[in-house]
Amino acid sequence: MVVALVAIRKNDLFAVVMLFGIYSFLTAVLFMDLDAVDVAFTEAAVGAGISTVLMLSTLRLTKRYEAARRRNPILPLLVVGITGAALIYGLMDAPQFGDPMAPVHQHMAPRFIQDSPTEVGVPNMVTSVLASYRGYDTLGETTVIFTAGLAVLLLLGIREGQNTRPGRLAIGDTLVLRVVVKVLIAFIMLYALYVQFHGDYGAGGGFQAGVIFATAFVIYDLVFGEADVRRVMPPHWLGRLAAAGIFLYAGTGVVSMFLGAPFLDYNALAHDPVHGQHLGILLIELGVGTTVFAVILTIFYAFSGMRRPHQVS
Repeated sequence: MVVALVAIRKNDLFAVVMLFGIYSFLTAVLFMDLDAVDVAFTEAAVGAGISTVLMLSTLRLTKRYEAARRRNPILPLLVVGITGAALIYGLMDAPQFGDPMAPVHQHMAPRFIQDSPTEVGVPNMVTSVLASYRGYDTLGETTVIFTAGLAVLLLLGIREGQNTRPGRLAIGDTLVLRVVVKVLIAFIMLYALYVQFHGDYGAGGGFQAGVIFATAFVIYDLVFGEADVRRVMPPHWLGRLAAAGIFLYAGTGVVSMFLGAPFLDYNALAHDPVHGQHLGILLIELGVGTTVFAVILTIFYAFSGMRRPHQVS
């Protein structure tokens, strides 16, 4: 498939990326049909939304012909091959996909379904599992996202915009577009806040809210230009926000330890264990949303600030 994509002209690759976005949207619809609303939400926001924008930004920065290789690709290929073989070997003993007799369906799922309403008290059971029962795992996932942002900064950095002058629209000087986007951005941010603070009662949470909030700034960049959006959200804030989200998440667990409970045990955060669970989930979801927002916008800034190639294919 990779060879086929390389053989396609660059203009055709834009169409392929759009097809990937459509595929992600249809996958989100499939998840909705399977009553996996939270997964559908994430697929729509990340797969069909921000991932498509980042892939288009990447294509915009590439040339038609690949640059000459400076290093021997044998060693990286060998490392990737060994890692892939190890992962495949490790999955050989895993249960078959959809097997109703798998341990997760015999022990874990019934435990969460039966005890979550009384122990956590969150109507959205997905949030109670991810934020409370699997709090350690979600902290690890948030740390992975933060690490990805650091890797982008080390590899690409964030450069000052060189191709968009202040006050100039990046996709056309259209008054109607300017007015519509100004109104639309306000509703996007409002919806992101709703998803952030309503994730324990309905579909949503920090991951989805962070992506949606970052989308508002991406749209602002595409319409009003790099210079304007970087005055609203300076790049040097993003690293601090990403770190602040991790500290808020881990700090919630440290506070619970000082109160005599295990790490990330929210029962000790309030006089009533259920209220403590609500407060803890609210805090750690806010930390997740802050980190995701900062990392997504960091990646977009890194791409948007790079110099475009002079050759257009």
